[in-house]
Amino acid sequence: MFDDAYFMKRALAEAQKAFAMDEIPIGAVVVCQNQIIARAHNLTEQLIDVTAHAEMQAITAAANYLGGKYLTDCTLFVTVEPCVMCAGALGWSQIGRVVFGALDNKRGFQKLAPQALHVKTELVGGVLADECSALMQEFFARKRR
Repeated sequence: MFDDAYFMKRALAEAQKAFAMDEIPIGAVVVCQNQIIARAHNLTEQLIDVTAHAEMQAITAAANYLGGKYLTDCTLFVTVEPCVMCAGALGWSQIGRVVFGALDNKRGFQKLAPQALHVKTELVGGVLADECSALMQEFFARKRR
């Protein structure tokens, strides 16, 4: 059986893909029955779509894989705490569990809309937080040069 760190490393690999594309480096994977059923990263620049966050892409891919809109038996692993939009979508999907890496103290849902997730969704934060945070810091440091 794989642990949360294993799947967060897969999400970090997705975030690295976003970084290489000059997208904000956030990656996500959806896991169901210990199997990755969806992988995604931010595509807002590539798609010219402010809603093309890693979580939104992963939710859609997982729902398509499962053939239904509810992700009750799934876990989303995402490198940064979801924003309000993504947390709302995760709430509507009734996802069973959300595991994130780094906190987002400015735009994270816990500060702005702490009730956005479904009431039965388990939330776990801080998994590989240092690695997730370092990637974001490197990205924005390069932008400021």
